[in-house]
Amino acid sequence: MAISSFWLVVGFTGQGLFTARFLVQWLASERERQVVVPLAFWWLSMLGGSALLSYAIARRDPVIILGQSMGLFVYARNLMLGTRKGETSKDRPAAAMKPHVTIEAAPTRPEASVSRV
Repeated sequence: MAISSFWLVVGFTGQGLFTARFLVQWLASERERQVVVPLAFWWLSMLGGSALLSYAIARRDPVIILGQSMGLFVYARNLMLGTRKGETSKDRPAAAMKPHVTIEAAPTRPEASVSRV
């Protein structure tokens, strides 16, 4: 396999992983009937972003290098926030094992609907 073909495979694999994260997030949200972001979303982001960054470096594309390198920090931080240091999922109680972030509507202020006389 030629070097350019290798990097095309890396690039397309990275793009496939990066795109798969949206499917994972959509299916998780449908299952929960609310917007959720599972840890698999961040793992796919990290793997796909790393592959795309490697591809961009090989191609010497500064636009993609900047975009992917900035995202990797966010993905890594979200993975750190999503897992406890030194614990596996088996170590955590079931109540603490929420593998996603839930986005809820902001509560309404009850005093705003009260009329004052």
